[in-house]
Amino acid sequence: MNGDGSGGGAGTTPDGGTGGTGGGGAGDRLAPVLRPVRAGNGFEEALEQILRVLRLGLVPEGERLPAERELAERLSISRVTLREVLKVLADQGLVESRRGRYGGTFVRARPEPAAAGGDALRRRVREVDVEDTLRFREVLEVGAAGLCAAHGLTAEQADRLRAALDATRDAPLADYRRLDTLLHLTLAELAGSPSLAAQYAAVRATLNDLLDRIPLLVRNLEHSQAQHTALVEAVLDGDADGAREVMREHCEGTAALLRGFLTDAREGTRPADRTADRTADRTAD
Repeated sequence: MNGDGSGGGAGTTPDGGTGGTGGGGAGDRLAPVLRPVRAGNGFEEALEQILRVLRLGLVPEGERLPAERELAERLSISRVTLREVLKVLADQGLVESRRGRYGGTFVRARPEPAAAGGDALRRRVREVDVEDTLRFREVLEVGAAGLCAAHGLTAEQADRLRAALDATRDAPLADYRRLDTLLHLTLAELAGSPSLAAQYAAVRATLNDLLDRIPLLVRNLEHSQAQHTALVEAVLDGDADGAREVMREHCEGTAALLRGFLTDAREGTRPADRTADRTADRTAD
């Protein structure tokens, strides 16, 4: 995204290059999330949307948010209101403002869940209807996969999907979940329904909160990557039934892991926490 003097767009590098996320074009990763807010709750809805951008990792840690002018225009709010939103995010330690030629508002590194307040995250998990989230996610993703395959993609869209898949290959563990999110968001956008893409962005933000409560398992990531490859191949081959089936299996695999781990999380502890507690009890005895 190309910005004004207060800073460049998402993914902008100091030399002026961008990560291909701006300008509202086909490669605009923020399009499913940043939309004009309704009158009356401008501050609250703008805060919600920018928080969702951060939770989804659409602007990576250390990179710059779109310029104030662009953000304000996309959200249909005044720059005064936007600055109030950014101040809240800065106060929460989520972004920081930098001055100078390459200044702007930058995303700060997210602390590990344990350091960020595991109790607060557990409370959020307990407040989520996990089954509703998982089923809604499956409906949206299976539908999006089928639509993309059935209606076909342009050459440019096919390249976007391949690039999103390629980015997940050999990704470092610390960045895998963000790149996995971008792959799934890309598929949702390519389905051709802005409403579907917006709904998926919302449910994915909730899903990522749940995923933050379970470990990254290398065996599971290898399996997921094989499914991603099969999914993209089915979509590009125009195999709607195959794309839907692969996506359904992929969603079911994630759901199985979350149900297994979050049985403990929703009761207030993770398996590792329980083991530590039992060890502490034995030591105390």
